[in-house]
Amino acid sequence: MPGVAELPLHDGRVPGWMLKLMERMSEAIVDAIVELHGPEALVRGLSDPLWFQAFNNVIGMDWDSSGSTTVLLGILKSVTWRRPDLGVLVLGGKGSRMLDVPVEAVRAGELLGLDPAHIARFSKLAARLDSVFLQDGYTLYHHSVIASRGCMVVVQQGMSVERGLARRYHVDRATVEEPHSGVAGVPGEALNATARESRDARRAYLDIIAEGPSRIVRLLGEANRVLESRPSLEEYMEGVRVERRGSLVGLKPYYYPVRPSKQMLKAIEDLARFNPTNEVELALAPSLGPRTLRALALIADLIYRVPTSTRDPVTHPPNPFIYAYAVGGKDRVPYPYDRRTAEKVILTLEEAVNRAKLGDREKLRALLRLRRLLPELK
Repeated sequence: MPGVAELPLHDGRVPGWMLKLMERMSEAIVDAIVELHGPEALVRGLSDPLWFQAFNNVIGMDWDSSGSTTVLLGILKSVTWRRPDLGVLVLGGKGSRMLDVPVEAVRAGELLGLDPAHIARFSKLAARLDSVFLQDGYTLYHHSVIASRGCMVVVQQGMSVERGLARRYHVDRATVEEPHSGVAGVPGEALNATARESRDARRAYLDIIAEGPSRIVRLLGEANRVLESRPSLEEYMEGVRVERRGSLVGLKPYYYPVRPSKQMLKAIEDLARFNPTNEVELALAPSLGPRTLRALALIADLIYRVPTSTRDPVTHPPNPFIYAYAVGGKDRVPYPYDRRTAEKVILTLEEAVNRAKLGDREKLRALLRLRRLLPELK
């Protein structure tokens, strides 16, 4: 199930010798999956935060490490670009590598017959969804696209220094509404314009933008007055007295005044000029940022009585007991990384895959049948 995973921030690096073994094991696992089920099965697996985490545990990363995202995707990027015959490519990465997606998409198109424009568009949409439409206190610092001929997923990670946590997002649908169908993490506060309950709010955003930049600024001023319990312009003009019981600030995560700076005023003008006609166009509109989205949410809620959801997209918390450990963990949890066992597993997988490519799939299928024995071994 695609979704989000939330993990504690961890420092430290993977030793060079261990990283080489992790890469060999990752390649063997990917090779086996592609050989038996095709490249799309790998992409679908990586769209599931629990499957993604299990992959990390199998190669020796820890269940709760924020670095697991960077390490695994870095390894898979190295493997897939060295082995384009696998039919899967990982684009982007951490920090400035996030910006490499459009350029890498061109090469990916040449290697796998993909549409570079489609990859770049999906990449931008996913980034906007988890940094603008979903505002949960995390700043994106890792963004990767995993693409095959049949499907694609964006895996990206955000950091919250205040909470000491990293949150991983898995986006596998090019839609604004509910791009995360399964979420693992620690619940918190959020402005969630991707929620199903925000459908009317998103329509209101489009209507507000169509009214033009001057009108948007006036409406924002009205919303700020309501937040601060000051009389609105209509009340001044009509002489109506309204009983007020303090400010609304703090009742919702987006209930605080948004003061339009010069940069934001320009963004509003650009947005109105672009004039999006649907929510996907809105998500991809130039200059749309978190502050502008919050302003639209305030206007929609306080002026037009159409609230934006505050549901954090979390369905279940991370649980270390649901993960299986094959060769131990880098940080010695639940036990130290076992190099000898890792090497044996790698050799077994590599031999099984090599046999399968020669027409003998029995050993590879036998390894998969081991899963059926689990209930008997418990």
